[in-house]
Amino acid sequence: MIRQGDVLLVPVDAIPQGAEGVKPDPQRGVVLAYGEVTGHAHVLPVKSVSMWSVGEQRYVTVTEDAPLTHEEHTAHVIPKGNYRVVIHREYSPEEIRNVAD
Repeated sequence: MIRQGDVLLVPVDAIPQGAEGVKPDPQRGVVLAYGEVTGHAHVLPVKSVSMWSVGEQRYVTVTEDAPLTHEEHTAHVIPKGNYRVVIHREYSPEEIRNVAD
């Protein structure tokens, strides 16, 4: 498993059947999560990564080692493989919500 801030990548054997492709952000690349407060983003390069969705669950396929970058975190090299993207959530009495950068 690989964690960068509120994003966790969990290795999976394969992308689930019926997954639909998700288009990358034209300016940034494959964005795993946008920061709601800062506008920063957890980003992988388009040339070596594809993103998929099954309902609200996201997955990525990395075809060659790729840097996961973010303006406020150390970059991580993501090895070739398939991953489930998990966004850290937090509890408050009003609601369960995604953590905001």
